[in-house]
Amino acid sequence: MRTLVVLTLLAVLVVAATSYESHESMESHEYLNPFLNRRRANDFIQADTRLRAITQERIRERSKAPQEHQRELCEDYYPCEMYAFRHGYAAAYKHYFGGRRRTK
Repeated sequence: MRTLVVLTLLAVLVVAATSYESHESMESHEYLNPFLNRRRANDFIQADTRLRAITQERIRERSKAPQEHQRELCEDYYPCEMYAFRHGYAAAYKHYFGGRRRTK
């Protein structure tokens, strides 16, 4: 009999603890209207900053100055890079590539 009373009290406590709805849950207004307005949907979700950085990097790669392209081309070719250490990248590019692009 005693165990039955204890189990009943425990069951009542469990039901009371799980069915309690606090005042804070009613303040969120999700209880009444669970759907968000389209304009407010992006307020709490921030775009991934890494993706934004990668996109900016891709844009910068497409819009490089011609001198930067020449320097990268010269850096990929070891003799040109060694010549550039002595005479500069502009002179090395002119010497090895004659001002035209190298074909791969």
